[in-house]
Amino acid sequence: MYYTGFADEAGSSIDIQIRATKELGWEYIEARSIDGVNITDIPDKKFDEVCEKLGEAGVKINCFGSAVANWAKDPRSKEDFERSVEELKRAIPRMHRLGTRMIRGMSFAMQKAEPADNPELERTIFEKLNYLVKLCEDNDILYLHENCANYGGQSYLHTLRLIDNIKSPAFKILFDTGNPVITENRIGAPPYLTMQDSWEFYSNIKEFIYYVHIKDGVFVAKSDGIFNKARYTFPGEGDGHVVEIVEDLLKNGYDGGFSIEPHMASVFHEDDSRERDDEAYKIYVEYGKRFMKIVEDIKGKLSK
Repeated sequence: MYYTGFADEAGSSIDIQIRATKELGWEYIEARSIDGVNITDIPDKKFDEVCEKLGEAGVKINCFGSAVANWAKDPRSKEDFERSVEELKRAIPRMHRLGTRMIRGMSFAMQKAEPADNPELERTIFEKLNYLVKLCEDNDILYLHENCANYGGQSYLHTLRLIDNIKSPAFKILFDTGNPVITENRIGAPPYLTMQDSWEFYSNIKEFIYYVHIKDGVFVAKSDGIFNKARYTFPGEGDGHVVEIVEDLLKNGYDGGFSIEPHMASVFHEDDSRERDDEAYKIYVEYGKRFMKIVEDIKGKLSK
């Protein structure tokens, strides 16, 4: 078991991200953006600088937090699919250079205006996702699917359908504890009035979980946009069942990564002033410390 996190929530520069990681005593970063640009898209010269600084600090990138097939990409769009293929092709050599085997991906944008079950659309999604996953398999990397505002994140049933239809050893399940809290439970016919329950989602897919994002919060209100409104909290203080899920994972021998994603002070697509960076840094480190305390308390309980 190891700790990691989206260190761009501690600060935009790689220097701040490394500093926060070292302050927590951690070895890994789940890399998403550097200076506001995804690690797959920063210029080659900038990537060389990042690699050099990581090497000097003894910090590693355990996972690429890519935008491949994410919530901003329409499953029916040829252009969005081609963008995902190109993003993945850019990421692969960078992952090989850094010795990183995992890339976070999704299953294209959730179609909120349509019923959740659409066989024609499912076939399109499965076909495109199989192509992306095969590209990963051929290059000895793992495609980790996150339950977010995407097809597979509509419910645990949709994640299970992905597992049934993406037949590759390179396809793995990434479970985010906080995303169900703010996502409609899209089972059956609309309207979808209730939010998902993190424990229910986890319980139905736990045998397939390869990696875990730690996020917590409370649902606030529905939105016309992609994401509903939430109040994000420290781990264990929201409705994400973080403590129960982590305890169950550890009790059943989970030995993978826990990646923190606070979302409390800054979200990766928002503006970053120096004042906001300072606040984000403090919250990120505090979040990491609190989560480590949760894990240590659980381990102590389980050892008795």
